[in-house]
Amino acid sequence: MPEIKRCVLSLSGGMDSTSLCLHMLNGGYQVYGLSFQYGQKHAIELERLRENLSYLKSKGFNVYHQLIDLSSTMGAFDSALTKQHIDVPEGHYAEDNMRSTVVPNRNAIFASIIYGYALSLAQEFEQEVKLGLGVHAGDHAIYPDCRPEFYDAIDKAFKLGNWNSELANYYLPYLSMNKADILQDAIKSTGDLSLDFTTIFRNTLTCYKPNSQGQSCGRCGSCNERLEAFEIIGKTDPAPYFVQN
Repeated sequence: MPEIKRCVLSLSGGMDSTSLCLHMLNGGYQVYGLSFQYGQKHAIELERLRENLSYLKSKGFNVYHQLIDLSSTMGAFDSALTKQHIDVPEGHYAEDNMRSTVVPNRNAIFASIIYGYALSLAQEFEQEVKLGLGVHAGDHAIYPDCRPEFYDAIDKAFKLGNWNSELANYYLPYLSMNKADILQDAIKSTGDLSLDFTTIFRNTLTCYKPNSQGQSCGRCGSCNERLEAFEIIGKTDPAPYFVQN
């Protein structure tokens, strides 16, 4: 019987991590997903994620999922995504005001937890486990913790600080891609897996300031980038919006 391939993913409920989940399922991996409640204003993304996980299960794809609550600590971090008195800016990521959406050290914290979990699974099953993150080229300019050199450095640190570290290795397939490329990858994955692309991406939430119904604003940097990506691939974004540019 062939060995089961395993991977641990950071699953936010957004477009990128959902696409990566599909990518790994299409690669024949058993997916273990970790999600983080870190005091983010757009925590409704986690509800959308549960809808997609239920849909995948109904189609025969069982993703092991855990929600990790870091809100008591990270909710105090200085960011427009976590502080109620700081407005989430509108516009594009190229604009300087988008720096307020950076959550200090967020990806380092997430990456550390994910690495520990992946290494634990690797030791339990005595096999390599991949660590998948949906970071992509569009994030590089505004988010220092999404850049290749950051992951090169943190991977080196984790390997120096752990036994059996050769069993846990990063897999970052979108690192040089933009969001349109990621959507094209998701189209391929859903086609190969006989899943409905529209259903899945209707259930994703990318917006940083959705309303209480989970509808996207259409004006924050994350929404602008997402809408442009759908336009590039010639599809209408199936996610609900309450304002559109």
